[in-house]
Amino acid sequence: MQANHPRARALNAIKLAHTAIWAILGSCVLAIPVAAALGSFRAAAALSAIIVGECVVLACNRGQCPLTNVAAGFTDERKSNFDIYLPAWLARYNKAIFGSLFVAGGLFALIRWYLTLR
Repeated sequence: MQANHPRARALNAIKLAHTAIWAILGSCVLAIPVAAALGSFRAAAALSAIIVGECVVLACNRGQCPLTNVAAGFTDERKSNFDIYLPAWLARYNKAIFGSLFVAGGLFALIRWYLTLR
């Protein structure tokens, strides 16, 4: 499929949107321990709520981003990064990597918050 084909343009738009959303959510995950380290526990909680909301969306869609299903309608390709502009290894292990970072950052935030209560 040529780059100027309407289906290719649609797929590129989906991939751009998916990548932008991924970058925002990834930034939220990385910002949680930073906010906690700075004592901004409300910000850490708000960032966590955003990520939990994304987890609900994924859970309601059998563990996939809804944009993956939309992108699948525009190509037969099914590599781990067919629907997003990420390296294949990162797309493949995205949930494991950022899930672990989210849990670790959340635990750090909870410990920091608990220590401020004492």
